[in-house]
Amino acid sequence: MNNIELSELIYPSLPHNADEFEAMYPERNLPEGAKVTRLGPSPTGFIHLGNLYGAFVDERLAHQSGGVFFLRIEDTDDKRYVENAVETIITSLAFFDIRFDEGATLTGDIGSYGDYTQSNRGDIYRAFAKKLIANGMAYPCFLTEDEITSIREEQDSKKLTPGIYAGWSKYREWDRDDELASEIESRIKAGDPFVVRLKSKGTPNLSAEDTPRHSVVDAIRGELSVPDNFQDIVIIKQTGIPTYHFAHVVDDHLMRTTHVVRGEEWLPSLPIHVELFEDLGWELPVYCHTAQLMKIGEDGNKRKLSKRKDPELSLDFYRSEGYHPAAVREYLLTILNSNYEEWRLENPDADADEFEFTTEKMSSSGALFDLDKLNDVSKNTLLHTDAAELAAWLKSWSDEFAPEYAYVFRDMDHLAEIIDLGRHDARPRADLVYARQIMDFISYFFDESFKKEDEYPEEAAADAVEILKAYLAGYDHSDDNEQWFNKIRDIATNLGYAAKPKDYKKNPDDYKGHVGHVSTVIRIAIMGRAQSPDVWAIQQILGESKVRERLEAAIGQ
Repeated sequence: MNNIELSELIYPSLPHNADEFEAMYPERNLPEGAKVTRLGPSPTGFIHLGNLYGAFVDERLAHQSGGVFFLRIEDTDDKRYVENAVETIITSLAFFDIRFDEGATLTGDIGSYGDYTQSNRGDIYRAFAKKLIANGMAYPCFLTEDEITSIREEQDSKKLTPGIYAGWSKYREWDRDDELASEIESRIKAGDPFVVRLKSKGTPNLSAEDTPRHSVVDAIRGELSVPDNFQDIVIIKQTGIPTYHFAHVVDDHLMRTTHVVRGEEWLPSLPIHVELFEDLGWELPVYCHTAQLMKIGEDGNKRKLSKRKDPELSLDFYRSEGYHPAAVREYLLTILNSNYEEWRLENPDADADEFEFTTEKMSSSGALFDLDKLNDVSKNTLLHTDAAELAAWLKSWSDEFAPEYAYVFRDMDHLAEIIDLGRHDARPRADLVYARQIMDFISYFFDESFKKEDEYPEEAAADAVEILKAYLAGYDHSDDNEQWFNKIRDIATNLGYAAKPKDYKKNPDDYKGHVGHVSTVIRIAIMGRAQSPDVWAIQQILGESKVRERLEAAIGQ
């Protein structure tokens, strides 16, 4: 039995061979320099910030160059598959306005290079595994788990690199032993379980100085010196499902991916992928290994974001809290490219897509994620978002994540007016951060969520009812801001309060308090809190009857 006969024995009746699949996935007809990128999340039930981080890189590289960005579901790890995880992936990415040109969707695939779900591409992987076996570059291996454990124990005792490689699997050199070849043939025909391993060309356990190396250019990290792979890694599991190593190589070639963006945790696997591309006779894509997302821990040191410790790693956190996709995009660009913030200062009103993103400006060390900074960026982003547009987005968020706020959206024009409060002042207010915070921030406008959160200031608490009665008696909804405040000042001075805070500070014994304490009593009666935007402006939005109603209620308490 030769290699070709072995390949036919293992895969006797495939619908297409490797050459036919090559013809079915031709080179893409794209402009020169156009990049083809993909996002390949696994449906494990947890889609995280790193996925989004990489997606922005993919999207910018493709769309800035006139290329293609597609979504591929990488579900070869069947043990970690979670029901409905694909839907979670697609809806989470859509929430953050990630725009794919091709790939998996909730209603089926879009594009000519599918199927875009790896579990549906089995015949493709088998065809290329068959090609490797026929060329003597892969072999069936029947080692059991117990045998592999014994091998690793022996390697450990001899201080050798653990793994299956030359000298450790008798099946590797099956073609040199007729008796072993017959055994393999019989076991395959009997249906015994086996994996298909790559027959690596590397030499194991060489010193670092003697190990041959390859030069691979990483678009983020520059030129990398990659050692030869010598591990006979599994490319097809006993179940017939390919490993990630094999599937991504085959798919990225056939889908004509030009740039592979992935985390730096894949750097140790690069030698394997280089060998697979070489064995299959394909050009290596440009790899872009992104830095890990880090945060400052409680000890003041940087550490990797943790699924267990950091809820902000999960995209569900940002969806549930209601971070606007434009704000998240804006923030991620600040940590993706070191020159983005400078560009934004020079172009405050420009669309973020106008920024020229480059991998050269990406950090190759840990990218520091700071939730406080995201909140600051979000404030500024929402400040520049049209009020009606923001109101509509809040409604869509509430419909999905917080239907208890339905009362806020009864009058969308009224909501837009609330959102716009203070945003066009000489010093615009940037109070809005994310949806849940906004719902809390504007809650006093609605009877359903209005409540007295703060106590009256100590200096004016004894006079609170008298202050409110005087204010209500002189209230005129048509007063302008100056007329309105003059009335408050008159109330303050009539009751023994300083007309100016500085007067009270200079002579505290001469006054009960100052006009600010008096106005705070009014603010709390109407808004329920001691801090808020301009009271006069809020009253204009609430309307006269609502203002009077709340004043009367506060007086009667």
